[in-house]
Amino acid sequence: MNWKRTLVAAPLSAALIFSAAGVPVSAEASDSNPSVDTAAVDLRADLGHLLSEHAFLAIEAMRNGADGSEDFQASVDALKSNTKDLSKAIASVYGDEAGQSFKDMWSAHIGYFVDYVNATAEGNKEAKQTALDNLSQYREDFSQFLETATDKRLEAGSLADSLQMHVDQLIGAFDSYAAEDYQQAYKHEREAIGHMHMVAKGLSSAVVDQMPDQFNNTMAVTPAGDLRADLGKLLSEHAGIAAIAMQNGIEGTADFEASTKALSGNTEDLSAAIASVYGEDAGKKFEDMWSEHIGYFVDYVNATAEEDEKAKQEAMDNLKMYKEDFSAFIEEATGGNVEASAMAEGLQTHVNQLIGAFDSYANGSYDEAFSQTRDAYGHMYGAAKLLSSGIVAQNSDKFASDMPSEMPDTGMGTMAEQNNDMMWAWILGAGVFALAALAAIRKYTTANHDK
Repeated sequence: MNWKRTLVAAPLSAALIFSAAGVPVSAEASDSNPSVDTAAVDLRADLGHLLSEHAFLAIEAMRNGADGSEDFQASVDALKSNTKDLSKAIASVYGDEAGQSFKDMWSAHIGYFVDYVNATAEGNKEAKQTALDNLSQYREDFSQFLETATDKRLEAGSLADSLQMHVDQLIGAFDSYAAEDYQQAYKHEREAIGHMHMVAKGLSSAVVDQMPDQFNNTMAVTPAGDLRADLGKLLSEHAGIAAIAMQNGIEGTADFEASTKALSGNTEDLSAAIASVYGEDAGKKFEDMWSEHIGYFVDYVNATAEEDEKAKQEAMDNLKMYKEDFSAFIEEATGGNVEASAMAEGLQTHVNQLIGAFDSYANGSYDEAFSQTRDAYGHMYGAAKLLSSGIVAQNSDKFASDMPSEMPDTGMGTMAEQNNDMMWAWILGAGVFALAALAAIRKYTTANHDK
């Protein structure tokens, strides 16, 4: 399996016709065996990748903007690249006109978030409230627009409530960091990443339901699809938080401890996912081995800070040994359905990307650091596909149902409700876009940065 980064920036319309392997999708609906490799599940994974990566990069850019850090521009550029990828994907499905309209709509309320950030910096409570009031009015106007545009297949009231919840979540994340409540800030970050995977779940399910023939009558929400999505979320989150924690470690930032605790929380969740399939003993063994490899990355960071080349090499040697041990563990656990050689190749790529991102950051090559961080984040979706495929093949009876193990939290009832979920996901994506732009516009307000 090719573990190299596959650009999900490729038009999402291609996902309607081609599989992740780049070949025409077969008539998957006729295959009674559960699979993580269907056109519908691919769409869900692609959306989860792009939307969650955007949330991750947005939060990092905001923090860098607030701190005035040297890698601020690089984080904004990475965010712009993700935005370009997602905007092209939306336009490829709904057309250029719809893509432009969507961009215009989310751009309209960016200024209100900017007002909130600036008001926070100035300690101006009245201006903060004005910004929130403007966001509330925008919420009503935008929701009404969507209700009209869809001939009332979407309810403005429900849409407005969903948008307000998302606004509250994003404002809360920013406030926590500004107040130096770093543990709460990282808690919000993990919630934001997970939330966008739920948006991808609801959106992909709605799109597939509306265009079943283009997805070979497969479903985005199945037990097998859920496993792939869950592993994709946790593995990519691991890569993202690990990259930031390593940066925090070399800089000695105030939020370093909070970032490592967030990484530990991710490890616990990953271990629980493994335990849910293979039992508590296997989950514990996974947790021990996974934590061990994180420790070797920490060793590398410390050795870099101390300019100890011998210790750096020792950390790399330990990561190499871990790669072999962990790959053998996975092969045994999956009954050979995931080959150790394939797992080892993927783990080596993972190590190379995180070490490369860290080295670039430590050397002041911030553009390269964020490029490799994006590579590391996206790479984990390939890892999730490989691992989930092996687990499902080994435990086909546990994933045999073609029906969803649970419907998306957004609720997939009547057709109107399904359409409501899809457009709600659009709104949430727009909200993230808007918040993402805060860092760039904050710089504009201080350095006349052009749009």
